Amino acid sequence: MLKRYGTPPKRGIPYTRRPGAYVILPIGDGILLTYQDGEEREFQLPGGGVDAGEHPIPALHREVIEETGWIISAPRRLGAYKRFVFMPEYDLWAEKICTIYVARPCYRLCDPLEKDHSDHILSIPLALEVMPNEADREYIRAYFAL
Repeated sequence: MLKRYGTPPKRGIPYTRRPGAYVILPIGDGILLTYQDGEEREFQLPGGGVDAGEHPIPALHREVIEETGWIISAPRRLGAYKRFVFMPEYDLWAEKICTIYVARPCYRLCDPLEKDHSDHILSIPLALEVMPNEADREYIRAYFAL
C-alpha cells in the first residue's frame, strides 16, 4: 500500500489514476530542480506523467529534458507515493502515483523545452525550503540522510 500525502480524496469525485516519474538529481553540493512559472509557480523535482504504453524510465528521461534541458543517466528507483489533486492543465481530478528516482545529471543539452519552465541548481537546504511538495521533501531528506 502506498503512503498518501496531501489531502484525502473528496467524496463523489471520480479520480483518474495518473502514473508519474520524478527524479532527485544531486549535482555538486546541490540539487537540480525545475521551476514552473505558469499557473502554479513552484520549484519541483523534474518529472511528470507517464503516457499510456510508455515505460517509466524513458518517460523520466523525456520529462527531464522537457523541464530542464538536461540529460541524465543511471536512474534508480527510491520509492513511490500517491496524492489526490486537481490538475487544471488537464481539467482532471487525478490520483497521482508518483515514483521517485535518483539519477546522475550528465550535461545540459538545451534550454527547457516546456513553456514557463527553467532549470536551477539549489543548495539542499534552500531546495527543502522552497519546494511545496511534502513528499518530495521527505524523499530528498531521506536520500541525503538529513
